[in-house]
Amino acid sequence: MHWARSRATGSHSARVASAPCGCVDRGLSAEAMIQGVIKAIGQLSDADLRKIVWRALALAVVVFAGLWGLSWWLLDWAGGGLVAYIGTDGFWGGLIETLVELGGLAAVLIASFLLFPAVMGMTQGFFLEDAAGVVERKHYRDLPEAHDQPILEGVRDAVSLAFTTIILNVVILPVYLILSFIPPLNVIVFYALNGYLLGREYFEVVAVRRLTHDHVRTLRRRHRGRLTAAGVIITVMLTIPLVNLLAPVVATAFMVHVFERLRRNAGLPATRAAAA
Repeated sequence: MHWARSRATGSHSARVASAPCGCVDRGLSAEAMIQGVIKAIGQLSDADLRKIVWRALALAVVVFAGLWGLSWWLLDWAGGGLVAYIGTDGFWGGLIETLVELGGLAAVLIASFLLFPAVMGMTQGFFLEDAAGVVERKHYRDLPEAHDQPILEGVRDAVSLAFTTIILNVVILPVYLILSFIPPLNVIVFYALNGYLLGREYFEVVAVRRLTHDHVRTLRRRHRGRLTAAGVIITVMLTIPLVNLLAPVVATAFMVHVFERLRRNAGLPATRAAAA
């Protein structure tokens, strides 16, 4: 019996050694992903997570207040400049200036409505690591303190992701333009491309807190398909009005569950120091 247990252990070790990252790939099922989404949404009742959303909202409002003030000044300047250029004053000059300001104000309000989700997402981006920590403290209390990513490494990752995003969008643009006349296919391309990019982005935000850069890259490549599927789920959340205001925080919480499932299945350490 001892011999059988040793043989089984040896066989398991052999499988671990033969797999990238030193792991056995037990995968990430669709059911596990759905459970991750449900847990992420359910945690919005957590006061600490709601604080992150409110902080991001406050920052977004400050950003827009600044943009609105600047826009109003520019519109006032443009209206006065146009009246001076035309050489009209009195009633007609005042009317032209008012119309320019009203038209510009309407454009600013419409642009604000369209851009608010994007700005909200950008401001939430400053707090995503905090959101990951909140999720870990509730669902993964056995985890040690996470590692802060070095600044230069973060810049390098951001540049790499931005470069990949630009290249992929340039390459796929002709295909997307052609498929724009074929509704089912252009939607598939949109969700597949953004699913890949967002899956990679959110995975790295969560993973670099605990794994070395090499482990992150290897684990991401090994589970590229699953992470793309997770990215598609995130893309869907980002394209639903109102839901997209909370999507970055929910997506981060969701990706923590995805990452922890993959990391634990892979037998990887919970901190960079343990991997050294």
